[in-house]
Amino acid sequence: MTITNVRINGIENPVGFAYDYLLCSWNVEEAQGKKQTNVVIEVSESEDFEEILYKKEAADLKQNGEKLDVKLKPRTTYYYRVTVTTDAGECVTSDIATFETGKMDEVWTGKWIAPAKEDTIHPVLEKTFAIEKEVKRARLYMTGVGLFETYLDGTKIGEEYLAPYINDYESEIQVLTFPMEGILKEAKEYTLSVMLGKGWYMGTFGLGMSEKNYGSRMAAIGELHLEYEDGTEELIVTDESWNYYGSDIEDSGIYFGEILNRQLWDGKENEKKQVEVLEHPEEQEETKNLSVEKLQDRLSLPVVEKETISVQDIIYTPAEEIVLDMGQNFAGFIEFKANFPKGTKVVLDFGEILQQGNFYNKNYRDAKSQFVYISDGREEVVRPHFTFFGFRYVRVTGWPGELDKEDFVGKVIYSDLRRTGSLETSDAKINRLYQNTVWGQKSNFIDMPTDCPQRSERLGWTGDAQVFAPTASYHMDTRAFFHKFIKDLRDEQKVLDGGMPNFLPNIGHTEKAGSVWGDIATFLPNTLYTYFGNAEEMEYCYPLMKDWVDFIDRGDAARGERKYLFDFMDTFGDWLALDGPTPTSFKGSTNDTFISSVYYYRSVQIVRQMAEVLNKAEDAVHYCELEEKIKKAVLDEFFTPTGRLAIDTQAAYVIALKFKVYLDRERIVEQFKARLKQDMYQIKCGFVGAPLLCTVLAEAGEYELAYDFLLKEGFPSWLYSVNLGATTIWERWNSVMPDGTISDTGMNSLNHYAYGSVMEFVYAYAAGIRPLEAGFGKVAIAPHPDVRIPEIACSYDSVSGRYVCNWKIEKDGTFTVHVEVPFNCEAVVELPGYEKEQMTLSAGSYDFSYEPKEDLRKPYGRNTTLSRIAKDGQAMGILGKYTPALAGIAASGDPEMGANSLEDLSHIGFLPFDPAALETAIGEISNIVVE
Repeated sequence: MTITNVRINGIENPVGFAYDYLLCSWNVEEAQGKKQTNVVIEVSESEDFEEILYKKEAADLKQNGEKLDVKLKPRTTYYYRVTVTTDAGECVTSDIATFETGKMDEVWTGKWIAPAKEDTIHPVLEKTFAIEKEVKRARLYMTGVGLFETYLDGTKIGEEYLAPYINDYESEIQVLTFPMEGILKEAKEYTLSVMLGKGWYMGTFGLGMSEKNYGSRMAAIGELHLEYEDGTEELIVTDESWNYYGSDIEDSGIYFGEILNRQLWDGKENEKKQVEVLEHPEEQEETKNLSVEKLQDRLSLPVVEKETISVQDIIYTPAEEIVLDMGQNFAGFIEFKANFPKGTKVVLDFGEILQQGNFYNKNYRDAKSQFVYISDGREEVVRPHFTFFGFRYVRVTGWPGELDKEDFVGKVIYSDLRRTGSLETSDAKINRLYQNTVWGQKSNFIDMPTDCPQRSERLGWTGDAQVFAPTASYHMDTRAFFHKFIKDLRDEQKVLDGGMPNFLPNIGHTEKAGSVWGDIATFLPNTLYTYFGNAEEMEYCYPLMKDWVDFIDRGDAARGERKYLFDFMDTFGDWLALDGPTPTSFKGSTNDTFISSVYYYRSVQIVRQMAEVLNKAEDAVHYCELEEKIKKAVLDEFFTPTGRLAIDTQAAYVIALKFKVYLDRERIVEQFKARLKQDMYQIKCGFVGAPLLCTVLAEAGEYELAYDFLLKEGFPSWLYSVNLGATTIWERWNSVMPDGTISDTGMNSLNHYAYGSVMEFVYAYAAGIRPLEAGFGKVAIAPHPDVRIPEIACSYDSVSGRYVCNWKIEKDGTFTVHVEVPFNCEAVVELPGYEKEQMTLSAGSYDFSYEPKEDLRKPYGRNTTLSRIAKDGQAMGILGKYTPALAGIAASGDPEMGANSLEDLSHIGFLPFDPAALETAIGEISNIVVE
């Protein structure tokens, strides 16, 4: 028995974080027992636990997150451990874990320092100091604007990139904490230096391509706290004793890229000068956001190198370019070995796709996305410092001599999230699709959930994050990552008086979101509660949630008598749907007011549910009444008295079913199916409908249809991009045309995770692991196999422990299933065609092998469409034998006729076939067995 995944607020051994609350979580593995009978959590300020600062003990402490009421002090390391006793008498204590505070509310002694105002350079700020005694503990508290890297004697401190990340500079700037006793071991002189770049703070950024959005001077502030073994202390701070000089970075920018020029100062003066101390920076326009009161301990997870990618191929293009193919679209940068003659200029340009075999990145819009290195003859390993790129291909210009693959390596960077989901199927294309959704998340989870990592945007679009959050939270442990994003959203919401932004950073606070995008205020917290089950996080999120629905309610009331419909703000609606007025319309045909009002209803419902969870009885009553009024208004406006939905679009049916807005569910399901058939089973819905499409079909029991859409390969479909070589999810269904030509340059990212939301269906219904209680303490394991994917292996390391469901349709018809349920949890298991309809299993490992009541190897039935039959030679042979006319129609590929099921065809009297013969054909086709 071991205790694993011991974390505070979802973070392993956090250092210098802001703790809005303290939640201790853990998992138990390899236990003989099924349940915990006692848990003890102990906290101490000493590693030997000689003095226990805090102790919590009970049988029902929550492994998904138990609140610790510890009064925290600044700049303090706390040690904690968890002891679990099981119902089998086992008792094990975890390894000692730590969490550490930053400066908290402690007054700053350090001052903001900067180069002289006239020196518009990328500076290095430095201080030389002496250590003369043995250091016991050393902590550096440091931040800089726009971005900073800290070095000791020329060696970078820490493993993070792009610090201090994306800040709402008008309200706060994050401070990082660096433990330093391990590198201050010798008694000698040291030089501490801080290199600065532009970043989001002052570089060109945002849809308006504006610069100096939050300030126009680079600056840093820090304190190095030294504790010596003899009990004395020393404080080294940023002040007038620091000097600065120009770095070799000629320019930098998130969109721009970076120029690293080792000859920048040749023939120019670059002497060290005394820094300027910014005594009251908030009083000057160029430093107005640098008040020390805005300095806050970090919430951002570290952005680190998570993996490396080797060059897969060196391409010599028809345009006589040299292009590296990394084999995978990702976000990060290229690192290379340089040993060039002085004056060599190497230029790297980044792109996602080749066109006519040549380098291409016009879809990056105004992002130059270029790294330039100019050598002074030294041998070194080169990388950019203050930018990142989204790319698969790298054009290399100016490289002296022959390129060697081994000279380059791709560095994949993103926030330090733990992978939790794993999925592998017997279908290579579905496996590639799955990996594409994971890579989309990796590429766009660099501190903030962004729409894309490559073009002149890279913004935290709220709608994208809202729809993808459930899939993201299967893929990775998103607790801490989304907690920081919720803080950012809340800061912006306060400025917008309860409204929500379409994206962050919302420069100038000009954008105000309508539905779906704005509903991230409720949907994202609800996702966090569903996956992690922490009421404390919901208490933190509650003002964000409540203020959003109150904002809409105020807008409704402001026009006089309330209509309880959200019809008074612009909205993107069913964005990029294919049922708009033209094939290239940005928005589909689903009524905006219907979408907005259904989402308003669901948002109010979520607030009511969270009010109940948090025992806010008065709020719960108020929002229950509002919820009912909105639903009545929607039903009155958009449904007939007999229950028919008057808006006949895919997206309308998807959200009506998903959020249970209907009079008669079965009628809406039948309408939905009829609409899909009329659309010839082509995906017509966009941003609102498509992410939920397969999940909603599964929830309606239409599993075959859900698989039909998942496995569809022609345009539009999820596998269309896979067939064209995609390694990430695209922004549009047809971002690339069948001939490999990119379809549009104005808004066409090849690394956009939103449509990757389909993986929620695969985890929850195909593999069959989905929560029955918040935090996955109790789940349903109910796979719905389809012989088109005869095998799936899936695991999910939930906050409560690892669930596994591996299943296979064997060639002899046996269905084998392997299930694992984690300690202190239970699963309600429903297996297809099993003798027991339902089983409740406690912790353990279980194997089933049985012959289902219905043969799962049989892919066809009365509801199978003619277009599916047309792809199977055996089925077509049977159809041709009994109903040659129908076989001819199937072979013609007519999409309208192909959308009919075998059952539908049996009722079309004008077709030339013998009904009895068709029944015989249906019977034989239904008995086809895939072996």
